[in-house]
Amino acid sequence: MASIYIHIPFCKQACHYCDFHFSTSMGKKEEMIQAIARELVMRKDEFATVTIDCMYFGGGTPSVLEIREIEHIIATIYEHYTVSKTPEITLEANPDDLLIEKIRQLAASPINRLSIGVQSFFREDLKLMNRAHNEQDAISCIRLVKPYFDNISIDLIYGIPGMTQERWLKNLEQALDFTIPHISAYALTVEPKTALAHFIEQQIIAPVDDAVAREHHQILVSTLEAAGYENYEFSNFGKSGYYSKNNTAYWEGQSYIGIGPGAHSYNGKRRAWNISNNPKYIKSIGENSLPQEIEVLSLTDRYNEYVMTRLRTQKGVALDEMDSAFGARFKTYMLDQAGSHIKEGLLQLQNNQLTITQKGKFLSDGIAADLFMIDLSED
Repeated sequence: MASIYIHIPFCKQACHYCDFHFSTSMGKKEEMIQAIARELVMRKDEFATVTIDCMYFGGGTPSVLEIREIEHIIATIYEHYTVSKTPEITLEANPDDLLIEKIRQLAASPINRLSIGVQSFFREDLKLMNRAHNEQDAISCIRLVKPYFDNISIDLIYGIPGMTQERWLKNLEQALDFTIPHISAYALTVEPKTALAHFIEQQIIAPVDDAVAREHHQILVSTLEAAGYENYEFSNFGKSGYYSKNNTAYWEGQSYIGIGPGAHSYNGKRRAWNISNNPKYIKSIGENSLPQEIEVLSLTDRYNEYVMTRLRTQKGVALDEMDSAFGARFKTYMLDQAGSHIKEGLLQLQNNQLTITQKGKFLSDGIAADLFMIDLSED
């Protein structure tokens, strides 16, 4: 499986918590679409021998694009890459963009999956985050989308200052009422240099409380699993047959190409990322030069990457795969480091699989970091 991620760096307004690369100025949108299409052509040889099973439009806010712009990018991929017969093609969308005419146009396009950035069904949460939509927009758009799309995901955010357990549970119950087949839920994080960080520093907004976020996460897991969702990755919950191919490819270490300013790429041995500057990106592509930096990953880097991504998933780390990919000493090192976490009930080792327990789920990133290899020589 291989995937292509297309970063659309435009938004109507800036959410207070977001540190992704975007611009609220649409002045260069047409030039950007042409540059993205050009980058796809320039990089086609990277996937000359593989089949594309997934295309993902992220951002930013991809739903600000016109249908003709979306279809132009998709047509470029079909022209220059080998695409599977039934690729998953996802578009991230904000509720305020999903009016009925836009939904009908999307349904008639190659897009076959929508990821809707709801974040909350409560106005006070949406105002705090500076979202462009309100709770009625969120409810209305889902009702409008459902007759046209079967494969729908929504994003929700928990751990928001002032969000009680009751309000978080009501968010989940509202999502379940819509029988949405996939839900992604993320703890609100305070990124440096964001408006949220500034407001917390100025005591305009209360600080994010990790203990509250952990309680919300426990409610999230128990509620969705009781409703028949599978927690196949820490933040992602899907009904059977509705796992996100894009998410699955990432967490299982599959190759992906990231197209657009700020987009990242990975092929198992190296990581690359494009410049996070719209004018410089457009100028460089126009000069037939890829505006990217490349990091070649050492064996230790690849081991750490493997541990970090796999431990976030339902499958965990397969010891046979670990041995084959990295050798016995890496496996031995990992198991030695995991010993204390196994004793504490945060990790479990069964059938040659090392997985996070329910008790350890919220701590998965920290546990993975404890298993990282830092000083061991690769000689």
